[in-house]
Amino acid sequence: MTEAHVPPSVQFRVAAAGDGGDAFVGHTERDHINYVNRLKIKSIEGGDAATLINLMTSRQAEEPGFFFRVQFDEKGRLSNLFWRDAMMREDYLLYGDVKIFDTTYRTNRYNLICGAFIGINNHWSNVIFGCAFLSNEREESFEWLFNVFNESMGDDVRPISIFTDQDQAIANAIETVYPQTRHRLCQWHIQQNAISHFGKLKGDRPFQNLFNKCLHGCYSETEFEETWHKMLTEYGLVNHSWFKILYKHRAKWSTALNNQFFSAGIPSSQRSESTNHAMGFQASKTTSVTEFFQIFENTVKRWRGEEERKEFNGIRSTPSSVYPLVDLLLHASHVYTLELFRVFEKEFAFAMGTRAVILPIDDPEVLLYCVSLASHDEDDHHVTYDCKNNLTECTCRNFQVKGMLCSHIICVHHMHSVVEIPDRYILRKWIKFSKTTVWERLLPSDIRRSAAHNAINWRRSMLTAMNYLITKCQNVSDARVVVDKLFIKANEEVELLLSKLNMKEDQPTVEVSVPPILDPVPCTTKGRSQRKKRNMGTRKKARKQSDVGAGESTMYVAVPRLI
Repeated sequence: MTEAHVPPSVQFRVAAAGDGGDAFVGHTERDHINYVNRLKIKSIEGGDAATLINLMTSRQAEEPGFFFRVQFDEKGRLSNLFWRDAMMREDYLLYGDVKIFDTTYRTNRYNLICGAFIGINNHWSNVIFGCAFLSNEREESFEWLFNVFNESMGDDVRPISIFTDQDQAIANAIETVYPQTRHRLCQWHIQQNAISHFGKLKGDRPFQNLFNKCLHGCYSETEFEETWHKMLTEYGLVNHSWFKILYKHRAKWSTALNNQFFSAGIPSSQRSESTNHAMGFQASKTTSVTEFFQIFENTVKRWRGEEERKEFNGIRSTPSSVYPLVDLLLHASHVYTLELFRVFEKEFAFAMGTRAVILPIDDPEVLLYCVSLASHDEDDHHVTYDCKNNLTECTCRNFQVKGMLCSHIICVHHMHSVVEIPDRYILRKWIKFSKTTVWERLLPSDIRRSAAHNAINWRRSMLTAMNYLITKCQNVSDARVVVDKLFIKANEEVELLLSKLNMKEDQPTVEVSVPPILDPVPCTTKGRSQRKKRNMGTRKKARKQSDVGAGESTMYVAVPRLI
């Protein structure tokens, strides 16, 4: 229960409920809490950072695809750390065209910055590409992290778009490491920051509508410039310093200036923050980095289990629809996952409510349509359709940004009796079978996983059988004697077998002495209060004494080739 992060007091209540009351547990609740705390201390008695590095080294020996890099400061303290496993690299190769990087999560004992690399899979769910601990928010630290990330994934694979929050150090590092990648800022953060600069305009709905249209409601640079100029002039914001700075970085946040770059339709980095929340409900300011790594691994396992369930259901079923499954919709149900089919279904519904008017054009092989909703004439878009080559393009550029056909193109296809979505308009990223080959390649060859799975199944079956045997014998004294004798004999034989196996494994090894790995210094990050609390001097003194004690001991750790 401790490994599952169940609080000690809850563990004791569970034990008491199973044994018939507190008096029958055999120890008090305080004893239980103290014992659990001793277990946690014992797990990192060689040092928190050293324990984590040794844990990753062992993981790498068992799983060749596991990758990590670590940096130390001049005193041998852990400074920066990045890790990812084999499946994360496979996910990045499939879904790494859009990457979200956020550094707002700092729930650990040393206030280290936790930066998670997040993407979107074919079920429109979060997928993790890797995770890092950083001791500071300087540009060189982010450059180191991005370079290590590229090395772990393959330098030839670069994202099309990367979303971050407004941090100049991150922006400079991206410009250096990802010169060809479109850097995007989180629109949600911009909206929250804008509220503090609106002043009396906070409650002005027409002003807010204009501002939101500049964010994500314009379809061309000309429309954006006209809307922005209208907003500034009507509300006297021409000389406002904050809006000047915001306009300077307009290419990073306005959708109108980014419709040439694929972004999977993401307007913000909130997916990364949802990842932080998923891990944060188990972590606190007292969580060690070793314990955080275990929480992170459990979170990844839980997400992958959910992904496997969606894969199983999606491949073996066809989604239902409130609309008749006509040719285009039926084809989409066979191609896309359930979540992406719902997106296509929504566009299809809009397509059925639009009207298309053909416009004159000089090219006889190309048709030009003006498509709009019947009730929104001002929201019209132009669709060009090459009948011979089955090529379509819309001024809303929904496919270029999201990888899905828009309602305007679907309307034109429906008019021309196009029965299937053309292959060029189906992204592998969104289809049902995008990851099938990965599951088939990695899972059967994962010997460690299959061995652990077999052990768990055996344990469960034996627990059930032994529990049934014990329950059957508990009221018959002769039967209890028989079970006791058999248990003693079985225990002796198992101990003998294990001792023989241990003798074979205890081969002489060459130990390599390396400098002790010290725990990181609790860091002060941007925005954190500088106010000193009472007894801070006593805490610092105790910390120094513990550091001295850690430094005096000599540790032997396996040296991975990646350090």
